[in-house]
Amino acid sequence: MTTTPPPASRPGRLLREPLLHFLLLGMVIFAVDHQLSARRDDPRVIVVDAAVNKEVSEIFQDAKGRAPSPEELKVLVQRWVDNEVLYREGVALAVDRGDDMIRERIIFKSLNVVQSNLAPPPATDEVLREWFERNRARYDLPKRYDFEEAVLVGDTSETAVKAFAEALRRGSASTADAGLRTFKGRPKDNIVTSFGAAFEQALSGLPREQWQVVAGTDGLHVVRLLAIGEEQKAVFENIRAEVRQQWIDETMARLRTEAVRELAKKYEIRREAA
Repeated sequence: MTTTPPPASRPGRLLREPLLHFLLLGMVIFAVDHQLSARRDDPRVIVVDAAVNKEVSEIFQDAKGRAPSPEELKVLVQRWVDNEVLYREGVALAVDRGDDMIRERIIFKSLNVVQSNLAPPPATDEVLREWFERNRARYDLPKRYDFEEAVLVGDTSETAVKAFAEALRRGSASTADAGLRTFKGRPKDNIVTSFGAAFEQALSGLPREQWQVVAGTDGLHVVRLLAIGEEQKAVFENIRAEVRQQWIDETMARLRTEAVRELAKKYEIRREAA
């Protein structure tokens, strides 16, 4: 005797229907696609992803000839975000009307709109003097050196270098026997960066017009000190106009950055893993 299986419940039958499976799958795909499209098209969402990191890194590489450091990359990405905010604000303000929609021009117009609403605080003497003292290194004339270096070709051992310097002092050798490098008005910091602090200290104590051996970070150098220009302190009263203009330029740059970062609070910045 054949037993007839009981009829399946209606929900069970529906779950086994191929058409329903197709409809459910379509609904899932539609929902995912809608979510992704919303993310792409939402003007209030700025996505910082691997493509952004790649773009700014390549621009830096082309300009500097090397890849950016992690800290430099962080700054570059933040600038990209600032520009993206300005671009979207420009589009929202319709500054693109009459333009050919070049991104850089829209950003520039948007930045002009931001700047038109900014004004620096009063540039009083007290404010300018305080800023001048904080940035005095820009205005003081640093210690400067004039010197020559005779570059020995061939044997560069300590013995050979010292013998060459002695021969130059006696006049039994000339700079024609070596490469001659002349340094004029080199600032102290530049000397320290190029040759090392010990080299700069030794150079400052050399007698004038005498060939001497001085150790640098990259080895021994045969040098002749010609002159030293001592450090000169800048006088605020003499350069007040220059200080005022630079203060205004930097203050406005800071205010522009702060204004753009304030605009960025209207957006959701999503940072995806590179």
